[in-house]
Parts: sequence; structure tokens; C-alpha cells
Amino acid sequence: MAHRLLNRIRSVSTIASNYTQFTRQSRGLVAWIQFDSGYCSGAATQPVGEESGFDGKDSGKRDERNGRNGGNGARVSFKSSLSEIELAKFSAIAETWWDAEGPFKPLHALNPARIAFIRSTLCEHFRKDPDSPRPFGGLKFVDVGCGGGILSEPLARMGATVTGVDAVEKNVTIARLHAESDPATSNIEYCCTTAEKLVEEQRQFDAVISLEVIEHVADPAEFCKSLAALTVPNGATLISTINRSMRAYATAIVGAEYILQWLPKGTHDWLKFLTPEELVLILNCASISVKEMAGFVYDPLTGRWALSDDIGLNFIVFGTKRD
Repeated sequence: MAHRLLNRIRSVSTIASNYTQFTRQSRGLVAWIQFDSGYCSGAATQPVGEESGFDGKDSGKRDERNGRNGGNGARVSFKSSLSEIELAKFSAIAETWWDAEGPFKPLHALNPARIAFIRSTLCEHFRKDPDSPRPFGGLKFVDVGCGGGILSEPLARMGATVTGVDAVEKNVTIARLHAESDPATSNIEYCCTTAEKLVEEQRQFDAVISLEVIEHVADPAEFCKSLAALTVPNGATLISTINRSMRAYATAIVGAEYILQWLPKGTHDWLKFLTPEELVLILNCASISVKEMAGFVYDPLTGRWALSDDIGLNFIVFGTKRD
């Protein structure tokens, strides 16, 4: 059901050797995303590669400072991408994760469409039977920023061996308690930790999934480096987030936080949203080749979200890790 939209993302044809500049213009604001040549050395001089479905050449290999072990076998440290302010926001409402009418109501409504995309892309990638009730048997998944476990539990029911990680202790406690109430989910491994800590422990997974998280981290590029390091070669990485568009500002912030009051005011910072182009480039620099993308559209009459080719608001990407 997921739509192939890679032709919607333009090739990045002028990427400087040490940094890439994206201009963000809204109400006179110009911000810059800079990419240090240490982790994006191969990609920094070329367009996004054909391997990810874009016009251009392969972006090449990352160097020894890109988050993988260097030639001398030394472990490379990863800078924390956490934002203490964001952690405090979610800690304050942790007890409401499983209240479908509470602050996380939008995520509960979005979950079926997110799961449909995940199931479709991962069944195709791992050559699993999409009609099987447990197609992910034998695969190891990590849900980074798992919150109360509203995604981890469906993944476990589909047969995956799931690790859910979150930096907020209250979230992990809620997730554990809820999972223990069902034998199908009681074996989920929940940890109060970060992606960076898992990298230090040299953990790796067949699929690394992080939904509606990247817009809350302090450093998206470092965060994606960690997600890539957690992914086995040719494994899958999936990220969903909100586009930095005026539609998103009107809908996700003005509408959801101030008018409908679905979310606490201040949940989102529009300036921290990423456009699809920016996310694709960041992932490419982290050796993740984006293969598929889809948007989500909301039907106010039914109260449901559906997959769409409209990526102007919420969108999700599926990529694979280059060897």
C-alpha cells in the first residue's frame, strides 16, 4: 500500500566538500544545517546516490570518524543527541500513554497507518509473507523513543523480537507494566537508555525504527548516525516525522496544540521539523539509502489517518544500510 515517492525528492547537486547548506526561509528566518566532513566525507562532494533511488552517483564510504569502527579497531564515541527540555515535556505526561483520548491521541490515531507502512516495506525487504499473522518471526527490531510502547507491542505481536528504548524512565515503566498484561508482548525488552548507549554496547538489529522522535532531538544528524550504527548491513531503518511546511505549522501546532488542544502547548517546535529533502540527505550521510517514502493524510470525517503520496505534513521513510 505504501507509495514510492523517491522521484518527488530532488537530487542534491551542489554539496560542498565540508558542509552542506539548506536555506530555511519563513518570516525572514534563515537557518543552516551544517554537515561536518568527519561523518559525511564520502557524500559531501556528490549528489544523493542512485543506490537510494536518486539521480547521481554513490555517495561513497564514510571515513573513520563517521561513527563506525575505524581501521585500527578503536571504538568510536557518539555525541548525545538528547534534549533535556524535550525529555521533561514527555516525562510530565508519561502516565497518559495508553489513554486513547489523552495527549497521545494523535499517535494512537496515526498508529494503524504507520504500522501498515512498516509491515508492507519490511515484509518486502526481508522477503516475509505479508499475509502471515506473525511475519517478523526471527527478526530483531529496536523501537528508539518507544514511549509507552504503542508501537513496540504491535511489532511484538507480529513476531519480532523487540527492544524498546526511551530516555524517560516513566515512559519505560509504563511500557513494561502494559506489556506484562499480555503474554504476546511480555517478552519485549524495555530499557531506559539512548540510541548512543546501545551503540557503545555494540548492539545491532535487523530493523531500527524511530517514529515521531527526530523532531524532538537536539542533533538530528548525530541521532541518525546512531540509528545507522544500530542497523546491521543491509538492514532497515524507518523514521517518521513532520515536514517543516506552513501546512504543518498550521495543523500540528496551531490546530493540534492551540485550537483542538490534542497536545500540550509547546509539544512541537516548528523550527526543529525537517523537510523530506533534509532527512534524506542526513540519512544518506549516515550510510542509509532511502528506498521508499509515504505521507499521511487525516480524514476529519472518520478521524482516521491513511497513507498517501502527500508528504506535505506527516511523512515516513524506509531506508537500508549500505555495507
